[in-house]
Amino acid sequence: MTDDVKSGKWSWDDFRDAVRTGEIDTVMAGFVDMQGRLVGKRVPAPYFLEEVADSGVHFCKYLLGTDMEMSTPGGFQLMNWDEGYGDWTVVIDRSTLRRIPWLPGTALVLGDVVDHEGHLVEIAPRTILRRQVERARQMGFEPIMATELEFYLWNETYETVHEKGYQNLKTFGWYLEDYHFLQSSKAEPFYRQVRNQMRAAGIPVISGKGEAGPGQYEINLAHGPALEAADHHAIYKHGIKEIAMSHGLAVSFMAKPDHTLTGSSCHVHVSLTDRERQAPAFQSPNSHERLLSETGEQFLAGVLALSREWTLLMAPTVNSYKRYASQSWAPVNIAWAYDNRTVGLRVVGQGAHVHIEDRLPGADANPYVTLAAILAAGLWGIEHRLTCPPPVNQNAYEREDLPRVPRRLTEAITLFEESAAARAVFGDDVVDHYVNAARVEQDAFDAVVTTWERQRYFERI
Repeated sequence: MTDDVKSGKWSWDDFRDAVRTGEIDTVMAGFVDMQGRLVGKRVPAPYFLEEVADSGVHFCKYLLGTDMEMSTPGGFQLMNWDEGYGDWTVVIDRSTLRRIPWLPGTALVLGDVVDHEGHLVEIAPRTILRRQVERARQMGFEPIMATELEFYLWNETYETVHEKGYQNLKTFGWYLEDYHFLQSSKAEPFYRQVRNQMRAAGIPVISGKGEAGPGQYEINLAHGPALEAADHHAIYKHGIKEIAMSHGLAVSFMAKPDHTLTGSSCHVHVSLTDRERQAPAFQSPNSHERLLSETGEQFLAGVLALSREWTLLMAPTVNSYKRYASQSWAPVNIAWAYDNRTVGLRVVGQGAHVHIEDRLPGADANPYVTLAAILAAGLWGIEHRLTCPPPVNQNAYEREDLPRVPRRLTEAITLFEESAAARAVFGDDVVDHYVNAARVEQDAFDAVVTTWERQRYFERI
């Protein structure tokens, strides 16, 4: 077995050999839906090589027009009962092929969604990001991105969480463990397996640490090409849940699992490489005078200008907006500064390593759509030569004069639906599709009587 196979990065010939010897008997072939979940089919490995590798996997197109409960809501123009919910196809991207060490005899491969004519489906999350990577390349840049994903580890199984009605759940730990070795050591058998087996699957984990809540943890992935970074994020997010299940534990990526707990973020790191010069495009030629190059400042200005309008793409659920709380490590204002964790956009690093950390997305964000939004906004800033406002070199939580993150999903829906920039960049089909998905989510929430309401009104009203 070669070192590449051990690292999860297979050549197609190595994969064929593993299937021939019976080392791999199952292939998970799929894609990522609007909610950021891996979906698809498990295929016997020999059949995958004979048929699926070249022809792709067919699936009912409703998978890109459903809600969290997999219902078939109205309002989606591309899939509905009148048109009959036909099929689309996942065309296999062989570069995503990898062994899944925590599932015996299993490999996984992702792909792009195409219609009957073989055209990319524009509303598919991976296509949305692909289009922005293509746009960056046409402008002479290669986007480099990475994610830091926070989550809560629960001393429960998904079954016990359900049986308890999602109430009175036990976090893995009972005090804040930010950077603590002792507390995280209690779950180290789990975290060690995650680190090692993710790397064996070709997912570049570079570090893990306790976070600012009891049982909260963060795992960072190495930077790389934007599409690859989103693939890594999606596979990691799915895989860590499967590993947790094998330990009798549960992991949640809710942005705010409880109002008494710190929210979970998905910080996104972004920079551009100048393709012609093969050099960092954000590096300032006079770093002692300015942090970012003119290109970097224009990119940052674009993200600042459009983040409020496009928050929906980074915070897609009702729960997402509970995370945006003052002095909670999550931003409430859209501002920037160098190495300041109270702002939404933090510039970090120096020289060739300088880059932007976007702290607005939550752990519930779809990685493809989120990375596409950040990249598209930055490119918009370069195209329109936007001017970057001054940094906020103070506690941004106390600044009331700054643009504020939308307070709830309804506000984000309106802003995105009315965004001329969004329609120009993503197209009407994408905007209308994701607005409808958000409205479906909001309507589902509005129809439910919550525990909070019963506790507040049952006796005392």
